[in-house]
Amino acid sequence: MRSIQLRALPRLSPAPPALYSSPRIQTQITRLYTTQSNIGNGPQTTSSRKKSITVLSDDGRVQWGDLSRGEKVARATQQSFNFVIVLAGAVLTGGVFTLFYLEVLSPNSKTWQFETAVGRIKDDPECIKLLGDRREIKAYGEQTSSRWARNKPIASSTEKDRLGREHLRMHFHVEGPLNSGVVVVHMMKPLDKSNFEYQLLALDVKGHPRIVLEKASEKANVTSALKLFGIQWR
Repeated sequence: MRSIQLRALPRLSPAPPALYSSPRIQTQITRLYTTQSNIGNGPQTTSSRKKSITVLSDDGRVQWGDLSRGEKVARATQQSFNFVIVLAGAVLTGGVFTLFYLEVLSPNSKTWQFETAVGRIKDDPECIKLLGDRREIKAYGEQTSSRWARNKPIASSTEKDRLGREHLRMHFHVEGPLNSGVVVVHMMKPLDKSNFEYQLLALDVKGHPRIVLEKASEKANVTSALKLFGIQWR
């Protein structure tokens, strides 16, 4: 077997102490140590310049005291614009709810009176006998020329008489398993009241006598009070 001989490497002698005592070498060593000790800690000081605040770029992160005069004007303009938008939205929402109440939920609306009259027809025994099962009675408005119209409008009109009393007149169609007919509605709002009162609520079916559900009776004292100088004011 062949033997392997290892040769010893020459031993390096340490640097002489005089080399480390040199001011230049000590300065370089100090800089190297400082650089290595700051690795991973990030820069000690940052000099980042704040972006200019405009009406479109302001996100509210910068404090008011740190803004310049022009930036304060930009922020005030942005906040004023946002306030106007919110106020306009609130007004529009209130208008929509008001219109919805007046047209649908109010007791004086045409929709409310239509639904009330339909309910009266379905609950009246004579109307049920003439039309058929109340659960199958349908109410609808006038036919329209539009083939795409889903809702049939209810024929109605409002007017005021000479005394300033408001009148509401409408008519609509009802159809049951036995017959179909027309409902006539006449309502009046007295001067001393805020809601309409029935003057006439009747069902007309062809070939049958009119069924009257409501009919106002004139009071003698009211009639005499409206008669002046031989003229009947109605």
